[in-house]
Amino acid sequence: MARQLERFENLVSLFLARAAEKGDAPFLWAKRDGEWRSTSWADAARQVAGLAASLKRIGLQPGDRVALVSENRPEWLISDLAIMAAGCVTVPTYTTNTTRDHAHILENSGARAVIVSNQKLAKNLIPAVLTSNECRHVIGIETVRSGQAPDWVSCHSWRKLASAEADVGALRSESASIGRDELACLIYTSGTGGAPRGVRQHHGAILHNLEGCTDIISTDFGWGDEVFLSFLPASHAYEHSGGQMFPIALGAQIYYAESLEKLAANIEEVQPTIMVVVPRLFELLRARIIKSIEGQGGVARYLLDRALKIGADKYHRRRKPWDLPMDALLSATLRRKVRAKVGGRQKAWVSGGAPLNPEVGIFFESLGITFLQGYGQTEAGPVISCNRPNAGIRLETVGVPVMNSEVRIADDGEIMVRGENVMHGYWRNPEETARVLGDGWLGTGDVGHFDAKGRIVITDRKKDILVNDKGDNVSPQRIEGMLTLQPEIAQAMVYGDRRPHLVVLLVPDADLADSPDLHQRLQAALDRVNADLSVIEKMRRFVTADEPFSIENEQLTPSMKIRRHVISKVYGARLDALYGK
Repeated sequence: MARQLERFENLVSLFLARAAEKGDAPFLWAKRDGEWRSTSWADAARQVAGLAASLKRIGLQPGDRVALVSENRPEWLISDLAIMAAGCVTVPTYTTNTTRDHAHILENSGARAVIVSNQKLAKNLIPAVLTSNECRHVIGIETVRSGQAPDWVSCHSWRKLASAEADVGALRSESASIGRDELACLIYTSGTGGAPRGVRQHHGAILHNLEGCTDIISTDFGWGDEVFLSFLPASHAYEHSGGQMFPIALGAQIYYAESLEKLAANIEEVQPTIMVVVPRLFELLRARIIKSIEGQGGVARYLLDRALKIGADKYHRRRKPWDLPMDALLSATLRRKVRAKVGGRQKAWVSGGAPLNPEVGIFFESLGITFLQGYGQTEAGPVISCNRPNAGIRLETVGVPVMNSEVRIADDGEIMVRGENVMHGYWRNPEETARVLGDGWLGTGDVGHFDAKGRIVITDRKKDILVNDKGDNVSPQRIEGMLTLQPEIAQAMVYGDRRPHLVVLLVPDADLADSPDLHQRLQAALDRVNADLSVIEKMRRFVTADEPFSIENEQLTPSMKIRRHVISKVYGARLDALYGK
């Protein structure tokens, strides 16, 4: 019988209950001096209690906001829990933020304190603190110099605050008074088209997500000794709920990945049972696997081709009986090797945060890795739906709504959501709150429908739809997903709103950047994609970008979605010029 997550009133009580159960078992892992070192559940609980008591002692009051600026590491999660345990509200903030970004969030949230991990991140944060009207405390996980801080800004050592004497049992009793409707965190959306807005996520919204996700794991896979590898920014709602709080609900261990460059090695070392990642990272991993196998020569390449062909036939329900012997051989050879390279004990990889090209999921399924696509928004805690093996995995859908969530399709096709997971509104923004919540249903801004089995199919993003000069609607995300599956193309942005046809901005694969026949190879890749597109979707011409889209140049959000308005501002003149040729 499937095990359900017991009901909790708040996230702190959930954590403390798991810590009492797990005791000295390892919980949080980080690499130091080349070795993985763990923090136990019991030690993490002591640090949460100590830091919470210290936050109260330095003068923070219930409801005060505390900004958290740190890379993913054990101290991030301990700080998040301690802030909530003190009755305060966490304001997770991206490490890639500029001083202007930090200033906006500090001013808008009215944060009374900031926790920052190191001097490098403090460089952009401290100037914003010094111009803030509310912020009074800077807490450094490592040594942080605040420069010429005025008298009203106090600086503290995180380790000293977290090591303060505190009673975990007393904290357990105190935290019981925090209700599910109380504000847990303000998560600022990454802002693909404007200034970030603070989403008011209450404890119940995240707990609702955890209950729904636990139901999927328990019912469809079995709830065991789970291991997560945390890589996405913890300040993103997807990672905050799915990669931090969800492991707590499961009593799982969390390993913090070292970097993007070391992600593949970390996967092999850690052997995670569950991974939650955005599509772009799965695309990169797919490309790396293909290059590795093709580099091994003829036999390996042949086995990969057969695995992908048989996998696609299985997915599209056209499996051939005469392929069974080869399928068994692939399971004993290629699939076993690939699974070992990615840990060997995966239950599922979950893609979310942006649309996934189904071919990417089918690729991993063909290699023996169960691949799920989820759907959500920060405003919904963030999980709304997910593919489930028991309901039939169809990667052109985002699965069925999670437990206790209502989803309906509005008259104009917009996907609407209602349930405890829906936010209480945007912080200090009643106009925008009224616009998206309306009659209690969250308007997602996505357009879609249900398939025959009740799975959600997303067809467009309302604000991203391109409308050509004849009034035809085109979804650029689908085309961009097809382009980035080509080995020659790393990134792409389709362009052509109110134009007679589409053009595209391409970022070539790094290995081709200096190739003398780059233009011809990109044109060949474009021709292959165009062959599978309708007339109105075909791209006539392309230009290449000067540099990859990145978080640093503000052309990607922290969750690796392209910022169309930023990219269009940089390359708009060049793209417009394509129509004059």
